[in-house]
Amino acid sequence: MSSPIEITPHDGWAELRIDREDKRNAMNRASRDGLMRAFEDLRGKARAIVLTGTGASFCAGMDLKEREEDRKAGIEGAGDEWIAVNMAIRAHPAIFIAAVNGLALGGGATLINVCDLAVASTKASIGCPEMGFSTYPGMAGPAIQLSGVTRKQAAWLVLTTNRIDGATAERWGMVNECVEPDRLLPRARELARQVAQFDAVALAESKKALDRIPGFITDWQEAMDHGQMVNLMIRSKTSAQAEGNARFAAGIKNPGQG
Repeated sequence: MSSPIEITPHDGWAELRIDREDKRNAMNRASRDGLMRAFEDLRGKARAIVLTGTGASFCAGMDLKEREEDRKAGIEGAGDEWIAVNMAIRAHPAIFIAAVNGLALGGGATLINVCDLAVASTKASIGCPEMGFSTYPGMAGPAIQLSGVTRKQAAWLVLTTNRIDGATAERWGMVNECVEPDRLLPRARELARQVAQFDAVALAESKKALDRIPGFITDWQEAMDHGQMVNLMIRSKTSAQAEGNARFAAGIKNPGQG
C-alpha cells in the first residue's frame, strides 16, 4: 500500500505532498504516520520543506470518519497523534513552508500556522468548522492565536465558522504572500531554494529564537541578551561541526593513525 505522503527530495530542500485527494487530504492515521516518518527521514538532509496538498484541498483537518470508527472500537489517541505531528514541525531544524493550494479546515489551518512561512493561493479557503459541531477547535484555535492575528480575527474564525480567502489570510498576517494558483508552487519552491542556501545551524537556532521571542521572552533587555546568546550558540555549534569534519577528513587521509 502506497503512503499518502509523497516526498520529493531536492538539493538542500524537499517537498511533501498530502495525497488523499478523494478525502480532501484529511489526516488519517496513515497520513500522520507518513508525515512523522518523512520528518525523520529529512532531518539533517533538508534545510527547508515545502508542505502542500493534492487537488483542490490543502488539508481538510482530521479524518472524522476514521476517528468515529476508532471511537466505536474503543481506540483513542488520534488527537494526541495530531498534536505530535504539529509539535514535530515546530521542533524540526528545517524551515517549513506551507503552500496552501485550496481548502484548509481545522487541522489544515493548524498546519498553516505551525509552519514557519506560508504562501496561499487566491483559491485558498481557510476556516474552523468546529463550532458547527458544538466544539472548540482545540488545536487550530490556539495555533491561529499564536500566529499573531488579533483576537477579533481569531474570533471570526473560531466563533462564526466563516472562512477567509488567501488575500485575507495575507492581510491578517496568517500567510506571507497570496499568489495566483499557477504561481503557488513555483513561489514556495523559490523560497525553499532561497532558505536552503543558508547555514543549517543558523536556520535551526533562529527558528527556535522566533518561538522564544515573544513566546517566553517579552522584556526588551532580556530579548536583546537572548539574541546575543543565539549567535554564540550558532558559532559554538558551527565551530564544533567544522572541527568534527576536519577530524573526519584527516582520518580519511591518514587511515590507521591515532
